[in-house]
Amino acid sequence: MSQLPDLVIAHGTVVNAFGRQNAHVVVDGGRITQLISATEPVPAAQRTVDAGGKFVVPGGVDGHCHVAQVTGRFRTLDDYAVTSQAALWGGTTTIIDFGIPRDAQETPLDAVLNKKRLAQESRCDVALHGSVVSWDETVPWQLEQLAAEGVRSVKMYTTNRGSTMADGDTILKVMREMVRLDGLTYIHAEHDPIITDCTGQHASDGRIGIEHLHQTRPELAEEISVKETLAMAEYTGAPVYFVHQSTPGAVDLVTEARERGQEAYSETCPHYLTLDDTVYGSSFPEWYACCPPMRSAETVAALKDRLAAGAIHTVSSDHSCYDLSQKRERTDDVRFMPHGLPGVETRMPVTFTTLVSEAGGSVEDFVEVFSAGPARINALPRKGAIVEGFDADVVIFDPAEQRTVDGGALHMGTDFSPFEGKTLNGWAAVVVSAGRVVLDGDGFHDPGPVGRFVARNGFTEHRDALSVPLSV
Repeated sequence: MSQLPDLVIAHGTVVNAFGRQNAHVVVDGGRITQLISATEPVPAAQRTVDAGGKFVVPGGVDGHCHVAQVTGRFRTLDDYAVTSQAALWGGTTTIIDFGIPRDAQETPLDAVLNKKRLAQESRCDVALHGSVVSWDETVPWQLEQLAAEGVRSVKMYTTNRGSTMADGDTILKVMREMVRLDGLTYIHAEHDPIITDCTGQHASDGRIGIEHLHQTRPELAEEISVKETLAMAEYTGAPVYFVHQSTPGAVDLVTEARERGQEAYSETCPHYLTLDDTVYGSSFPEWYACCPPMRSAETVAALKDRLAAGAIHTVSSDHSCYDLSQKRERTDDVRFMPHGLPGVETRMPVTFTTLVSEAGGSVEDFVEVFSAGPARINALPRKGAIVEGFDADVVIFDPAEQRTVDGGALHMGTDFSPFEGKTLNGWAAVVVSAGRVVLDGDGFHDPGPVGRFVARNGFTEHRDALSVPLSV
């Protein structure tokens, strides 16, 4: 008698970005081995989970997380054990972190290798982005070593002068190298001269506290930087991915570039789809210290329209786990505050509520920006779809389930959430990561440090190898 498979998820509505079907999902050895029509009997297994009346979707891929991040004198309060568990609570089964040099003494290669060592404590799968701040003759070799390690993307900042900012020459040269290595260039796009001048003007007027953050970083700074970076990407032929776009104008520039044939992608974050700049006039404006800042209500509404229209390719958390004591050290001067918000655990319900419940998008649209798009664009093998042979990363959720966010009850290692008090739909009920049930009605079952480092494929290699049903 043959051995029973490890798990069957029975009677669910399986939703991929390319369609849905009522099916039993058979899992064995950490992989999806079969999808059987729900009209057929449930096959025997060592464990069966009933998903009747619920959606079964691919585990989330969060392409933009900062774990144990050191920025100046601040360090986020999490580690991989904490952040990966919070990710799993929120239906995300793969995170992509950044190896960003802490200072001029840490090389891009060293930064990635350090994060790879730290990631051995992760409970979910982990991939990594590299980062280059300044160019020297060793950078091409370092990027080759990163590619050999399975790190096929490099992030650069067009702002943050004196810390993480890369100048135009560096960005152009790195783009050329990423084309050579079949990689992807990530860009934090804000025009540094405009931001530096605007922030300086506000400081001279005494309007530099957290309540003025949104005024110090105008929308124009983001859009001009996107336009300039797209020109460099067109010149070099480099695929380019813009993180945390907060304005419809920035998204439209990417759309226009794609219409010209460029490989360009837009990411946004849950907070830019949900919160507007009135939060800086609230009782706790420090809860919303991030860059770019929240935008006007009109901008938020237009950004949601772009998401609903399919112009935004991924929704990532930009998770950065500071706590309120760190945030409150320098609320008097945004230049010295730690910027970034905790969000890896709430990405699923905020995205689902915004895109499906409010904007009328389909569950397939949600799967695309939550899982399938991030997996495909970041060239992650066997991620982002419930199909035979893919990793058994699966989430069961009820779209009608509502919960009100209580930051203190979340699991991200901090004491607040920017979504505090918001009622959201679509929380994870059961989470299967690499074939293990880590969350169910009995609570969270810590699998220990079993997360794997995921080596990524080349960008065009992965794109060209995908079968038609996984395309959108």
